[in-house]
Amino acid sequence: MAGSILIRGGYIVDPDSGTEGVRDLYIENGLVAGVSAGITKEADTVLDASGLTVFPGLVDLHVHLRDPGQTHKEDLISGTEAAARGGVTTLLAMPNTVPPMDSIARIDYVRNKAKAMSRIHVYQASAITCMMQGAELVDIEGLASSGIRAWSEDGKSVMNPFLMREAMQRIARVDGLICDHCEDSDLARGGVMNDDDAAARLHLPGIPSSTEDIIAARDVLLAMETGVRLHLCHCSTANSVKIVSLGKESGARVSAEVCPHHFVLTSDDIPGDDANYKMNPPLRTSADVEALKEGLANGTIECISTDHAPHSEEEKSQGFRRSPFGIVGLETSAALTYTELVKGGVLTLMQMAEKMSRNPARILGVPGGSLKEGMPADIAVFDFEYPWRIDPRQFVSRGRNTPFAGREVYGAAVYTISGGQIVYRIRP
Repeated sequence: MAGSILIRGGYIVDPDSGTEGVRDLYIENGLVAGVSAGITKEADTVLDASGLTVFPGLVDLHVHLRDPGQTHKEDLISGTEAAARGGVTTLLAMPNTVPPMDSIARIDYVRNKAKAMSRIHVYQASAITCMMQGAELVDIEGLASSGIRAWSEDGKSVMNPFLMREAMQRIARVDGLICDHCEDSDLARGGVMNDDDAAARLHLPGIPSSTEDIIAARDVLLAMETGVRLHLCHCSTANSVKIVSLGKESGARVSAEVCPHHFVLTSDDIPGDDANYKMNPPLRTSADVEALKEGLANGTIECISTDHAPHSEEEKSQGFRRSPFGIVGLETSAALTYTELVKGGVLTLMQMAEKMSRNPARILGVPGGSLKEGMPADIAVFDFEYPWRIDPRQFVSRGRNTPFAGREVYGAAVYTISGGQIVYRIRP
């Protein structure tokens, strides 16, 4: 059983209760046992949080752990330790492993390994189709009975609309969540970056925005028809924001996320043939970035996730045309979000906590995202005044593939607490 912990004098930001201000927080038996000023109870551990900000632990709905099958890039242990370093206490692992997570037996491998070795909470998403080949649906009902909450074909879309509609109907009946990678593979074919003037300058084949928008519109319409809970992953275009907004207005049970790289960088920031800037969906235009920020500020987009996608240095050294898509983000997401959006005046601290803690926990339907009494003691304590320069050589993740190397940011996790246990700390 976890010992008692008193977090003294931190600036509490809890969107679930609406609490914001300097308070003490007491943890006992793995649960939040009190939040108030001047707690005098004895504790096994006392953490001085004066000058620090106390969030509910971050919840990341979009993480690639590469385990099983590609553990040279990442595995469950390195990935979850990187998450803890970034203040993440709960994550949803994507199913495009080798082999894909398309059966209870395969998913149990992750569950059992996480139970034995992870110090944070790991939920595994199932593939939508067998072997992620887009031809036959997985055993949705059986997987739901085993505890699966989310289905995704992440890395691509289910291109057959009839099959996707059937998947939505069946997932709706078990009140599951679809995490939707929106990409028309016919339009995207051969592209490696956004189809714009930057692509022409770099002489690289482009991926048009419509690649994302067409599937986003199709799947929001299908979600309206079937009643499924649909979550659009890594939105990157202005039209995706409009589609989500229209879907909400029309009664669709739709939510959406955006990743830090899509609201910080544009295609104009790509310096040359550096595949650390290659991700899918690609970096878009400044107009898209502004639309994403507006969608975050007005609540159209409820979540910030990482799409943490580690690759080896050898793979990423092959240039834009040959390297795989994807960048890492677990250890930088909070700092990038705080620096770009909070210091930038787009979001308040409370909104940041909503989008990185409370909302993703609510969407996935798991405990977390709250500092209310009786809730699991999943907590991230940040020093948002701490300036640092991103150095991928210092990452805990096995992946070093980031376009943010050398970037100056503010904010680092000082303590990460999961289930009432300190799983990361930079202070004694």
